[in-house]
Amino acid sequence: MGKLDGKVAIITGGARGMGEATSRLFAAQGAKVAIADVLEERGQALAEELGADARYWKLDVTSEDEWAKVVADVEAVWGRVDVLVNNAGVLLFKSILETTKADYERVLGVNLVGEFLGVRSVAPGMIARGRGSIVNISSVDGMKGANSLVAYASSKWGVRGLTKVAAMELGHKGIRVNSVHPGGVDTVMSNHDNRARSDVDKAYGEVPMQRIGGPEEVAAASLFLASDDSSYMNGAELVVDGGMTVGTYYHGFPGAPGV
Repeated sequence: MGKLDGKVAIITGGARGMGEATSRLFAAQGAKVAIADVLEERGQALAEELGADARYWKLDVTSEDEWAKVVADVEAVWGRVDVLVNNAGVLLFKSILETTKADYERVLGVNLVGEFLGVRSVAPGMIARGRGSIVNISSVDGMKGANSLVAYASSKWGVRGLTKVAAMELGHKGIRVNSVHPGGVDTVMSNHDNRARSDVDKAYGEVPMQRIGGPEEVAAASLFLASDDSSYMNGAELVVDGGMTVGTYYHGFPGAPGV
C-alpha cells in the first residue's frame, strides 16, 4: 500500500525540480496527481509518463481565475482535492538597491500571493469534506537573512506567516497546513548551469552535511506532511537543509575534515 492511496493531490510547479520529484513520489505512493505548471510541454510529458492517474493542468499561480478553473477541473475529474503542495516559486538575486518595485512584486506574486490563492482555492472543498492537507514550500531563507535575496526572502518569510494563520483558521475544520523549508537543492533554480553534483557540493562546504540536497529529499518531506503519518502536525515547519540553519561548519578546527 502507498502512503497516499486514494488521495488526490495538486502540485504546483509540478513539472520540474522539486515539483517534478514530488509528482513522481506522490504517484508512486498511490495518489492521483494534478501536475499544475506553466511549463506545458514538460507537464504533459511527465503526466503521460506517470500514467492514467496523473494529469497536467496549465496554471499561473498568480491568477485567481486559473486557480478556480484548475480546482474545479480536478474536482470534476477525480471528485475532490485531498492534498495541495504549494511548490511553484521563482528566485531573484539582487540587492535591495538594485531591486525594482516590479521585481519585488513579481517574486512576491508567485511565491507568496500564489500560495495564498492556492490555500484559498482548495480550502472550501476540504472544509466541506472535513479533511485535507496543505503543504506550503517556504525556504531556509524564510528563517534567516540572506544578502541579495530581498524579494525571495521576503516572500518566504511571508509563507511562514500564511502557513501559521491558515493552520489556526483551518485546523479545527480538519485541514492541516504545514510548511517545508529547503536549503540548497540541486534543481534548475540553484544549479542553472547543470553542473555535476560533486562540483555543486563544493559550494556547500560550510553546511554541516557539506553537500547540496536532492529534490527527492524535499519531496519525501512533503510526502510525510501530506500523508496520515503526520496526522497531528499543524502549523509545523519542517526544515530540510543539511543543517544549514544550525550554523556554519568551520574548516580547520580540530576534528574538521583534512585536519
